[in-house]
Amino acid sequence: MSSGEIVVRALITGFIISLVVITGFAYTTLFERRLLGRLQARIGPNRVGYIPIPWRGGEKRFLGGILQPAADAVKLFLKEDPTPAKVNRVIYNLAPMLAVIPAILILAVIPWAPAFRIGSAKFQPYFAIAPNVNVGVLFILAVTSIGVYSIVLAGWASNSKYAVLGGIRATAQMISYELSLGIIVLVPIMMANTMDMGQIVEAQRHVWYIFLQPLAAIVFFIAGMAELQRSPFDLLEAEQELSAGFNVEYGSMRFGMFFMAEYMKMISVSAIFATFFLGGFRGPFVDDLPWLGFIYIFIKIVAGLFLMIWIRATLPRFRYDQLMSFGWKVLLPIAVLNFLITAVLIVMAEEGTLAPLIDSVSKFFTG
Repeated sequence: MSSGEIVVRALITGFIISLVVITGFAYTTLFERRLLGRLQARIGPNRVGYIPIPWRGGEKRFLGGILQPAADAVKLFLKEDPTPAKVNRVIYNLAPMLAVIPAILILAVIPWAPAFRIGSAKFQPYFAIAPNVNVGVLFILAVTSIGVYSIVLAGWASNSKYAVLGGIRATAQMISYELSLGIIVLVPIMMANTMDMGQIVEAQRHVWYIFLQPLAAIVFFIAGMAELQRSPFDLLEAEQELSAGFNVEYGSMRFGMFFMAEYMKMISVSAIFATFFLGGFRGPFVDDLPWLGFIYIFIKIVAGLFLMIWIRATLPRFRYDQLMSFGWKVLLPIAVLNFLITAVLIVMAEEGTLAPLIDSVSKFFTG
């Protein structure tokens, strides 16, 4: 393929995946509201858009609330969009864009399906916007670190003490948990011996890393939720203390962009978690039927979203001192120890000393 063909294919693939994820963001909000309603014994959205089905002398509402995301979008578009008098207008308008762009860029290196062919078009070595990037993990870490700038700049440019406090909290929180996240990401890299996301998935052909590294998976998921500022880590939006936090001065679609970024990042983090620890697109018969890869990774992403929402419905918000103590005194030491132990075991396996050690230990305990 020529360079032009590669670029055109990447643009088309990127447009399709971005469109699917943006649409998915809208229905992730509906999924969360319905699931929260079920978990908290209340009714979620069930009125806007449903199919009436006759049922035992009455009617049953099939797909109740299916148009709620569209109604929310129309409401955001039509709401007043005020701009406070003393804001830094350039940065104030730039911050929401900086929130959305990284959430979309992360998707560039996510593998969605194994290699397949449509007519004369071949998608190899796997289906992704930018496949075969040998620093894919590094790209994800670099892009996710941009997210803090949108929050800090939004708080500072709003010229509000509540917004500034939310931005400062976000800086401390994200730096604290990025350390644990960055260290724990090294575990699947070492085990697969690559930073190519597709090769990490291929390395899990026989066993997912969540079974080999359950502690690393837990640490990654917790640190990922802290990076998303999801409850119980949403201290930068603590309504009781900060009157909505860093986005208190935003309205209409500029607020909607922050809202969109949160849910798109939820999808992206679930996709990364599935790639690192759940085998990505791998599953039964996926080598013979490559289109199953899209279904498998979709199911794993939904499972990750379900767990995030379940945690939000269950746990109360941390105090800020508890949040920072947990990050520095609990999560970071666990991540470092897990990384060191994994590195030692990998070196021992390569040197051929791990198997004799395991045999000696098993003989000691079995007599």
